[in-house]
Amino acid sequence: MEDDFELLDAWRSGDLEAGSRLFDRHFESIHRFLRHKVGDDTDEVMQRTLLACVESRDRFRGASSFRTFLFGVARLELFSHYRRRRKLDAQVDFESRSFFDLDPSPSMVVARHKEQQLLHEALRRLPVDLQIALELHYWEGMSATEIGTVLEIPAGTVKSRLRRAKELLRETMEHLTLSKTQLESTLGDLDGWARSLGDVLRDDPMLAQEAKSEE
Repeated sequence: MEDDFELLDAWRSGDLEAGSRLFDRHFESIHRFLRHKVGDDTDEVMQRTLLACVESRDRFRGASSFRTFLFGVARLELFSHYRRRRKLDAQVDFESRSFFDLDPSPSMVVARHKEQQLLHEALRRLPVDLQIALELHYWEGMSATEIGTVLEIPAGTVKSRLRRAKELLRETMEHLTLSKTQLESTLGDLDGWARSLGDVLRDDPMLAQEAKSEE
């Protein structure tokens, strides 16, 4: 099987089929990453992400994986989307704003357990880059170096961001629930519930159907 860099080289040489296979390889993970942040606007942001990748493909030097490059582009397109949609100032601080601040509409995620629902609602209330850092850590299995590439920060800073994100996540869940039992259950296995929530999002039949219909 061709690796990402082989497909990228072929694509740069004019092989459009290689470019298509490269994007297909990462389509579902990028689509899922966007879907729970922009909802009905996913198609638009996905298209902008792919277009931005096409336009910048020759500037990608392979210092990181193509996957981290794609997630980095998707993150910037998310920011651009919310600036356009909410008419935000270009200098808005996404390190302090949350996706819930930007779009407080109810989540479309149907969790299998109350712990997963509580965790998801708390995640949406974290500052944007802290939420993204946790998602990449738990759901994409990225290393600190890879997360740093996506967030455009040093790997050492990622480790402190993840610690802060987990602390803030716990504090947020405490404010969101009145159920001591549910809170203790979620906090008792935070890593496990976080990964299981990722499985719910990955296996969501509605999302899978949407992604398939776009191919």
